[in-house]
Amino acid sequence: MTKTKISKETIIRTIVLGIALLNQILTMFGINPLPFSDEEVYTAGTTIVTAVAAIWAWWKNNSITPAAIEADQQLKQLKNNK
Repeated sequence: MTKTKISKETIIRTIVLGIALLNQILTMFGINPLPFSDEEVYTAGTTIVTAVAAIWAWWKNNSITPAAIEADQQLKQLKNNK
């Protein structure tokens, strides 16, 4: 019989889901388990989304000019020929 090991990612996702469910149940009963206002949570969420979008846009190659687009196509052809 082989041993199966649960990955740590699965354990983390399960714990996070459990915390989210507990938070939702407490909120349904009018208990605010987190010491944050709705506005603070919204502000933090939008800040995180904005930061991730900014980092993603910065990291990716965003060719806008016709010369840059043509250079990208030539680079792709060179990579495909190797």
